[in-house]
Amino acid sequence: MRLIPFITAIIVAVAMYGLVLERDRLLAFARSTPDTAQAEESETAPSEDTGDVVVADAVQPAAIGVVVLQSTAQTVDSAVVLRGQTRANRQVNVQAETSAIVISEPMRKGASVTKGDVLCKLDPGTRQASLAEARARLNEAQSRVPEAQAKLAEAEAKLAEAKVNYNAANKLIEGGHATETRLKSTEASVRAAEASVASATSGLDATQSGIEAAAAAVALAKREIDRLTITAPFDGLLESDAAELGSLLQPGALCATVIQLNPIKLVGYVPETEVNRVELGAMAGAKLASGRQVQGQVVFVSRSADPLTRTFEVEILVENSDRSIRDGQTAEILVRAQGAKAHFVPQSSLTLNNEGLLGVRIVDLSDTVRFQPVKVLRDQTDGIWISGPEDVADIIVVGQEFVTEGVRVTPTYQEAAQ
Repeated sequence: MRLIPFITAIIVAVAMYGLVLERDRLLAFARSTPDTAQAEESETAPSEDTGDVVVADAVQPAAIGVVVLQSTAQTVDSAVVLRGQTRANRQVNVQAETSAIVISEPMRKGASVTKGDVLCKLDPGTRQASLAEARARLNEAQSRVPEAQAKLAEAEAKLAEAKVNYNAANKLIEGGHATETRLKSTEASVRAAEASVASATSGLDATQSGIEAAAAAVALAKREIDRLTITAPFDGLLESDAAELGSLLQPGALCATVIQLNPIKLVGYVPETEVNRVELGAMAGAKLASGRQVQGQVVFVSRSADPLTRTFEVEILVENSDRSIRDGQTAEILVRAQGAKAHFVPQSSLTLNNEGLLGVRIVDLSDTVRFQPVKVLRDQTDGIWISGPEDVADIIVVGQEFVTEGVRVTPTYQEAAQ
């Protein structure tokens, strides 16, 4: 009774050994046939004529068939592709410069305004009285001018008389006809007259300063009155309601926001690798999110990169007389750049190599596959324009995913569509 389990265990162990350690031999034995065995014997059988062993030629794998596009590079207009948005050409928050109550009816947002239109009118209060007071002080200061001028002229005349007396006394004393006391007296008169002239001159200067101060007060009063009327700085649209009637505006308080949409700007950002291809004055086209296509001209290219994205701002002016393009719409922008040599291929011909580089696989003169990195210049509905391959290249368009670099292929050629 113990022998049967022992034999069973031996059989199972042998089976496991064959299945695990000798699996390849068992599979080869199972797949072999008498014909193949005879073929193997005949391949290794010694030759009756020479006695040498004849080895059969190794079976060479068949070359993979691919479809190749015979492409010749063409010069195409290249474009720099940007992603951006529309932006108002101007946008200003019109603010109050003085404190007062709004006394005008508010204009509602969306209203069209012309430069100089009144947006907010403020209560003048006592400002007119302040202006009248400033003008009165100016008139008073101006009336003092003749008096100050007369005093100056009188002082100058007395100075001239004192100098004459001094000169006469000096000559008399030289001839012995006058005393030293008289000379000193006339000299003192000259000094007193000079002091009177200086005082009169100071008085005239003070009068002139009073006039200037009064004139400045008048100008300030006028400016305060002018600040009571807040007007539109340019033609545009109201983006917000004007200040409500009866509201108190302090300096810096918002009266209204005015934007200018004609012309409108397209603002995009170009990477540092492409910025040298964008030039001022270059024509540009854009497709808005709504599907509308517009054209304009580059008017600004930033000289300073954004510190976070390392991109440069580009602005394009577009005509928008009907104001149908709004501020903040998404736009895909194409900026015209210098033409480049490119091949037109199907989009499906693009592939990636083991390093993740985008490119195409081409066939060289020995029908061997090579990988060529490419750069996409422009895409269309029926294909794409790429640069990278030589001016004349055989590009694999069917079967490129089934071959790798260095593999020999059997190409079937097709002409490029014109």
